[in-house]
Amino acid sequence: MAGPLSTLKVLDFSALLPGPFGTLVLADLGADVLRVESPTRPDMVRMLPPMDEGVSAVHGYLNRSKRSVAVDLKKAEGVEVIRRLVQDYDIVVEQFRPGVMDRLGVGYEALRAINPGLIYCSITGYGQTGPYRDRAGHDLNYLSIAGMTGYNGRRDSGPAPMAFQVADVAGGSCHAVMAILAAVIHRQATGEGQHIDISMTDAAFSLHALTAPPALVGGEDPQLERTQLNGGSFYDCYETRDGRWFSVAGIEPQFFMQFCQAIGRPDLAGKGLAMAPEIVAEVKAGIAEAMKQKDYSEWLDIFAAIDACVEPVLSLSEACEHPQLKAREMLVDVPMGEGRTQRQVASPMRFSVSKPEYRFAGTRLGVHTAEVLTAQGFSEEDIAALRKSGAIL
Repeated sequence: MAGPLSTLKVLDFSALLPGPFGTLVLADLGADVLRVESPTRPDMVRMLPPMDEGVSAVHGYLNRSKRSVAVDLKKAEGVEVIRRLVQDYDIVVEQFRPGVMDRLGVGYEALRAINPGLIYCSITGYGQTGPYRDRAGHDLNYLSIAGMTGYNGRRDSGPAPMAFQVADVAGGSCHAVMAILAAVIHRQATGEGQHIDISMTDAAFSLHALTAPPALVGGEDPQLERTQLNGGSFYDCYETRDGRWFSVAGIEPQFFMQFCQAIGRPDLAGKGLAMAPEIVAEVKAGIAEAMKQKDYSEWLDIFAAIDACVEPVLSLSEACEHPQLKAREMLVDVPMGEGRTQRQVASPMRFSVSKPEYRFAGTRLGVHTAEVLTAQGFSEEDIAALRKSGAIL
């Protein structure tokens, strides 16, 4: 059965992570996503090792089920190709700095004149307006400007980078997908398209779900290891005797009581909700000492028998073998052609009727150019002329 988004056709001009992860979500759910890349300046993700038959494994995942055309937007003939495509592809995703697509002749106003119902999503670090609109940045910069890095880390070592790209993915990718689907619903009701301005910094700032409200009302900034969930309580990770770690997160009294009994420290159970630094230090020291008394495997058996929000800290390879993730089929084998497959992370979305689609892994640059242009009405002579001019690969 076709995916729930099988009626959507997306031109994807994005690169690196934020846009491609967002359009991966759309493609998994059935959207026809067509990547438009430069023949001379390919996406840097294509170069990330390891390579699988000449294709980056990261590229193969992020561009699953997306076809690829190579079009030079600096050539008038290349711009004309896009103007033809946008007659049928009614969603655009782009990730250039503000104004770049306009200068190339494929900005929102230019393409909306061809397709008035166009939904045009621009993903940038700081948005289309404001003093930082043209400033370069990466995930760590956006999180820092958004006030998140300031209370992520340890007091004795200072702020620390996140282990994965929160602003890029939770900010840019996911908010872009939500906004696009909201715009689709609006268009279904009104026939009206629109331009979507996604700032990864804005989106990251909006994720202060439990910290911004008390800070805005109470006037006190969250600090390193001072909130309940950033190390300012017993909610933390603790080392075992053999150098492994467990996450202890049972904030609710009924969970913390079970945990304290399991580690042989029932005397700590009544102090779990305390936020006074001296009491927190006492509780955490007590937990740390107790956890050091047994090896990882021993604690696994102990915590498996109770329901106290305590789980082992796994490596990625261990997570791939965890029975819960295996039961949820969170790894899939995606076709690569010639009977080969690539192991990839699956879509986390589960529907009772339709299923995510994994048509093929990300491909080499421009392999679908002729196929797509032929379907769009370009003749063999047209395609040959475009290739000769350097407008397509």
